[in-house]
Amino acid sequence: MMKIQTPKKGRVRRELEKRAPKLVETGKKTLILQGTKTSGTLNAVLSEIYHLKKGGAVRFTRKNENIRPFESGGETSLEFFSLKTDCSIFVYSSHSRKRPDNLVLGRMYNHHIYDLVEVGVENFKSIESFTYDKKLTPRVGSKPFVAFVGEGFENVDELKHLKEVLLDLLRGEVVENINLAGLDRAFICTAISSNRVYLTHYALRLKKSGTVVPRMELVEVGPSMDLVVRRHRLPNEGLRKEAMKTAKDQPKKKVKNVSSDAVQGTIGKIYIPDQKIGDMALPNKAKGVKRERREAKKKDANDRASKKQKEDSE
Repeated sequence: MMKIQTPKKGRVRRELEKRAPKLVETGKKTLILQGTKTSGTLNAVLSEIYHLKKGGAVRFTRKNENIRPFESGGETSLEFFSLKTDCSIFVYSSHSRKRPDNLVLGRMYNHHIYDLVEVGVENFKSIESFTYDKKLTPRVGSKPFVAFVGEGFENVDELKHLKEVLLDLLRGEVVENINLAGLDRAFICTAISSNRVYLTHYALRLKKSGTVVPRMELVEVGPSMDLVVRRHRLPNEGLRKEAMKTAKDQPKKKVKNVSSDAVQGTIGKIYIPDQKIGDMALPNKAKGVKRERREAKKKDANDRASKKQKEDSE
């Protein structure tokens, strides 16, 4: 039986709370690593992905043994690396005769494997193979457009799953508002067939259009590649529900003495304690007492004056 140790120091406890799953997640980091056998194409692909996600990715350059994401027990090292680097997305490369130029894309939940997609890389072109004006080079860390073209992303289960993983991998940090002048790149994913997707990277060029919204032109800057879906593994329904839980799905805390009605709306009850006025200590020189004394003195003086007038008249 495993013994669970709780942190004793506050600094360690706060660090663990930062890495724990949250209802509203921050930007997702990507772990990039390779297996024992790889190829020149895969090394170039991993370098390009790391370059595109610079600032939000961790790259391991050493070869890693005993990592087999689709096999039971083969994901232990991968989950340890995810916990160590606090990464929730990973890209793992391997090369064999049966599966050449193989990439495994996966997501983590609570530093355990959530889902997996295995693709083969074909027709790869690096950034250096494209000629374009270097002024159009996208800035590091800029927010990209991500477009998925083709009916396959809506009809084929494998491509639906690949779309979800690619969107998490490429979109970066989720924001509510964005400045149009900061958009300088776009990722276009085109479904060529039921198991093949063409992925390419474009730079955006803004031109005058005569209106407030500028006209955009796409300039291919690379990299580009064909992704052939080989295997995929979806999460089970219980894990999916737990991972997709949002703040709205959480049960609301019951507020005391507050109820809601369809007609009257929110109704609140206020409890006021009994006011024991007889026991209240009044000040000696109260304004009301002073006024009463003044009025009593005036009345006595008026009575004396009237009596004296009567006596004088008699």
